[in-house]
Amino acid sequence: MNSISMMTSFVFGIFTSKVISVFLGTSGMALIGSFRNFANFSKSTATLGLNNSVIKIMVEHKENQKELSLIFQTFFSIFIVISVLFSALLVFFSIDISNYLFFSDAYSNYIKLFAVFLPFMIVTVLFSSVLNSFERYKRIVKIQIASSVFVFVTSILLIYYIGLSGGILSVISGEIILFFVTYLYFRKQFDFIHYGINFNLEKAHLKTIFSFSQMAFVSAVLIPLSLIIIRNFIVKNYSIQEAGVWDALNRISSFYMMFFGSGLSLYYMPKLASIETDIEFKEELKAYYKTLVPLFLVVILLVYFFRTFIVKLALTDEFIGVNDLMIWQVLGDLLKIMSLAFGFQILVKTMLVRYFIIEIVFNLVYVLLAWYLLPTQSVEGVVQAYFIANLCSFCLMLFFFRKLLFVPNC
Repeated sequence: MNSISMMTSFVFGIFTSKVISVFLGTSGMALIGSFRNFANFSKSTATLGLNNSVIKIMVEHKENQKELSLIFQTFFSIFIVISVLFSALLVFFSIDISNYLFFSDAYSNYIKLFAVFLPFMIVTVLFSSVLNSFERYKRIVKIQIASSVFVFVTSILLIYYIGLSGGILSVISGEIILFFVTYLYFRKQFDFIHYGINFNLEKAHLKTIFSFSQMAFVSAVLIPLSLIIIRNFIVKNYSIQEAGVWDALNRISSFYMMFFGSGLSLYYMPKLASIETDIEFKEELKAYYKTLVPLFLVVILLVYFFRTFIVKLALTDEFIGVNDLMIWQVLGDLLKIMSLAFGFQILVKTMLVRYFIIEIVFNLVYVLLAWYLLPTQSVEGVVQAYFIANLCSFCLMLFFFRKLLFVPNC
């Protein structure tokens, strides 16, 4: 079922990229990419990374409906209060945000519109977390497929008839559609949950919330923020068209990374969660590097050698510059997949210090090197920075797990 959802997202993603490239060009690709990063950053900030905490706590009280309802009310209250406050900030600074994202204040009303619907988007995150805690994976996949279909059709119509404004609206409308589809199912299946304001939470849950929210929050905020900053570097040093080419490269990368990332979350991560000794983890590492890494290597080799065909299929000739950048992107993605073998272990075992160091180092190296290399290497310097940042992350992983890897009988 998950493979069907991934395939649906892949196909619709290809078609959506084609529509954006045909009707909006490289500049439209860059601006919509910027707004998507802003949307992800806003949702992550407004949830404070608490969605993983919801899953953990809900699982622990799965059999107690009264307690579940109280827990839901507490997180519902927290999410609503934070999202409303954050929405107010977005409205107040809408002109400044528009100038930073779109280099014009003409899109400030779209920032305000996004702010109005942000609480609904945040509640969707809560609904999805509850569904995950009850392991309703088939239903989650059905919701994703149904939402993808509606979002795809809506996006195409908006972009075709309204242009760039339609593309921006499609990001907002996609979130609204996801809210309604998720809510309709949630209301039907979880009728024992009552909506209300409640801020009572047991102290025992606070440690879970603190550890999980920190890790999720840092990653979810740093990544989109880094991408927004780098995109602005490109626009100011070169042009918005060059930024669009870079965004298109990231979209192509996201297509195949989505398959592997989803598969690892569903199958590899649960295995690590059940592992208790370093010897068992070492065996899983061997299996990972013998099967998944070679498979990924085959995929990126195919992507690289058929890059011209892929660009023509998913984009237009205006994006032909993607071909020259692809080598650094696929090498960086390979290092990322190699690092994830250790990264999921850090996540599962909540190794907070290691997690923060890796996330901060990766994003800091990526942004600073992009800023340094861009003036002399053009956009290729940005993709080289991505490769080097992933190389630094991988070296850090080897350092953190050096005893496991290099000390005999460990």
